[in-house]
Amino acid sequence: MPQGSSHRVVLVVDEQSNPFEIGCACEIFGGPLRPEIGFLLYDLKVVAPRASTPMRDALFSIGAVGRLDEIDEADTVIVPNRPYVETPSRPALLAALRRAHQRGARMVGLCTGAFTLAEAGLLDGRRATVHWNLADEFRARFPAVRLEPDVLFVDDGDVLTSAGSAAALDLGLHIVRRDHGAEIANHVSRRLVFAAYRDGGQRQFVERPMPPAADQSLAPMMAWAQQRLDEPLTVADLARQCGMSVGSLHRRFRAEIGTTPLAWLTVERVTLACRLIEQGGHGLETVARRAGLGTGANMRALFQRHVGVSPADYRRRFYGPAQLPSDLDATDRTS
Repeated sequence: MPQGSSHRVVLVVDEQSNPFEIGCACEIFGGPLRPEIGFLLYDLKVVAPRASTPMRDALFSIGAVGRLDEIDEADTVIVPNRPYVETPSRPALLAALRRAHQRGARMVGLCTGAFTLAEAGLLDGRRATVHWNLADEFRARFPAVRLEPDVLFVDDGDVLTSAGSAAALDLGLHIVRRDHGAEIANHVSRRLVFAAYRDGGQRQFVERPMPPAADQSLAPMMAWAQQRLDEPLTVADLARQCGMSVGSLHRRFRAEIGTTPLAWLTVERVTLACRLIEQGGHGLETVARRAGLGTGANMRALFQRHVGVSPADYRRRFYGPAQLPSDLDATDRTS
């Protein structure tokens, strides 16, 4: 994109839109002329189906915005997000989004904006993401979409989607980087006091509740194992606790929990390690031992697989460098 270009970005808001994502889009695409950049990056217009639009939970209303038909002049369209995804989008809005996409406009869905794009039929057969807490509902409603729930955003060419809330900033900075290069994107990220690129995806934020057992006969064994995660438990130990063979336990786990006993045990141990790291006061080797993950090296491998970041990175993000324990294990200092 040439410098000084008037790339037109239309941000569509509708009833119950989340003001946080709206604010993110306005900060990135609607900022004033910055001396460190020297030219306007985008020409932003906020539009809505009605002259006055109440935001999420009626906290306030947005007025004096542009008209919905201004979508037809946009180079990039940011579609509405909304917390109540079961409410259908307006037919007029969906029709306007389809027209914009057909003429070549870039379509952007922030958080639940992916639902809006999917309702318009613009994500069928394409890659997309959404807030991890809505992934199952999204899959059920839009099975033709290739959902990638672990990432912060997905760039599928002319259609881009982001995960929940702050991931709108990640996607916005990615778009600036794609349009204007890394140096300009770094200028914008510094102004926002936000990392130009975050690694790890959504997996580090996902809650990992124990799946309910359809047959309550498995529940006592699961509770028993959760109290002994630091011990060298085996699948045979779990089977004995249930009074069944290893083969029978595997079949029951597959049918009722949807995974294997060993995979469940590993996830429980990783979840315990996360809690111990969040509580602070322990070096990572100690955390690995107390969570039943053996060595710090083994824990690092499992964290990359299940959480998407290293244990040291997880600690920095969820415990804070200012609070790190002073007696870290030697391996922690180099991880």
